[in-house]
Amino acid sequence: MPKVGMKAIRQAQLIHATLTVIDRVGLADASLALIAREAGVSTGIVSHYFGDKNGLLDACMRQILLDLYRAVEHHRSVAADDPQAQIRAIIDGNFDDSQIAGPVLKTWLAFWSSSLHQPDLQRLQRINDRRLHSNLTAQFARALPIDAARAAGASMAALIDGLWLRMTLAPQPMAQGLLDARQLCYQNLALWLSGPAT
Repeated sequence: MPKVGMKAIRQAQLIHATLTVIDRVGLADASLALIAREAGVSTGIVSHYFGDKNGLLDACMRQILLDLYRAVEHHRSVAADDPQAQIRAIIDGNFDDSQIAGPVLKTWLAFWSSSLHQPDLQRLQRINDRRLHSNLTAQFARALPIDAARAAGASMAALIDGLWLRMTLAPQPMAQGLLDARQLCYQNLALWLSGPAT
């Protein structure tokens, strides 16, 4: 009989192993056998908890998205309750340490690519996109007319995603890329809040 709590422990162990293997060999070569070996379990255990590789990738993305949600909520909870501070907190949450660790970055890229062909992953991607845009728009709407707030939300969401992708692929040190990405987002935010866009 399995120990109480073993399921959660095993699942976390296998998700961590998956991130590690994707970081090392890429998604295409991240076989269940390699993941099982990394976790120190049999492939049967992986199949038992996740079914197949797609189920495991889905679980990994759900964990990363949960970590992203928690990071954004943490940054927002310690920020002042004004639109600029709250938007900066959303920016900071999206570039949080939990989201820029090497294995997570490569899994995000694999997720984005795979979501083009897998409906379950595509649905997760849409939820994440809508949450980011909605949160940004709601904060911009506290300072701008609604049409401008929607445009500002869409602009900032696209900037966050674009900078994140460029930072991931760039050869420069991660710390500098992170600093530059945040600064560009802050500058864009200041432009939106300083007056009407032309």
